[in-house]
Amino acid sequence: MLIFAAMPAQIYAPFEKFNFSNNKCFLTGDALQSEEEKIQVFPQWLMSLYNLEDQPFKLLDESIATYKDLKIPCSAHINDAFLEPLENEIAEAFSKGYEGVKALDELRLFQWTSKLLYGIIFNEIQSGIKMMHAQGEEFNISQSIIHKFSHLHLMLQSVNLPIHFEEFKPFSLFLFKVDNNETEFGYRDEINTQTFALRIKDFGMVICLQDNNTNFSYHRKIYDQIKDDVLHPIQFEEFSGRVFYSNYLFNRLPEYNILPVGEDVYIEDMPLRGISSKPLFDEWTNKIYGQVLENFWKNWGFLLLEIIKNPEKPMSFLFDADGNKISANSIELPR
Repeated sequence: MLIFAAMPAQIYAPFEKFNFSNNKCFLTGDALQSEEEKIQVFPQWLMSLYNLEDQPFKLLDESIATYKDLKIPCSAHINDAFLEPLENEIAEAFSKGYEGVKALDELRLFQWTSKLLYGIIFNEIQSGIKMMHAQGEEFNISQSIIHKFSHLHLMLQSVNLPIHFEEFKPFSLFLFKVDNNETEFGYRDEINTQTFALRIKDFGMVICLQDNNTNFSYHRKIYDQIKDDVLHPIQFEEFSGRVFYSNYLFNRLPEYNILPVGEDVYIEDMPLRGISSKPLFDEWTNKIYGQVLENFWKNWGFLLLEIIKNPEKPMSFLFDADGNKISANSIELPR
């Protein structure tokens, strides 16, 4: 449930009327001059770096698009005034690798990732509506997913509106230096849990977009141990697998108070505990975690049976059997 208190008119809530047509700006709801007024979901600078334009991108309904097919309707004004400057800032930081990304304002990284993930969500919804319409059925989507997507869109509007987060961080961000193969584009997302990972150049980042920093607290002990090391890609993928799995186990739907003060809008988080006494995360199961790792370690071909040979201690490239850190240099696997 979104709690609106005399909302200033400029906040746009596309999920209220479920408008995902190409004649409205995805960010503001403003009418567009034509259906051609669109921007790329994956920015051109990133597609050019990794020759992604014609690479396949699989949507949830199993249809295949290409990276360059993914676009969202956006007014030229919003793009010129807010999104292009954001892209330029991120592109410049990424060009400097890990140090450049580390120096970025985390909020800008959150906004950029949110825009990219929301762009994918927008395309998924359009695709779903078309498919159901062709079958003569209504498009249905669960209330909890609408709840999450609505909040993501609301917070994304901090790009173009004076929206402030009141003493809380709506996301968890993990950033590492990684000894990557420089031609590899390592990308992964899970739109239902709004988790995103990117491994390129000499860094890797994982971000949970709507968890109020709880996954960061959950993994803090391990993160503090390894955050200053240069990781082998398999180590980064292992940590990513942990975060993707824990965000799947995260069982709260964060609620917010939205407080307009003059022209500004303040978003205040409500206690996650709420009226439930159960823990914020469901119980960790090594067998399911092993399945996640099998997926994340596809490049190296490890199978579930190997990974959970010891069900109490799944295979790890981060820590040895005694809990000591494993050095990236000692891992004899391809990057």
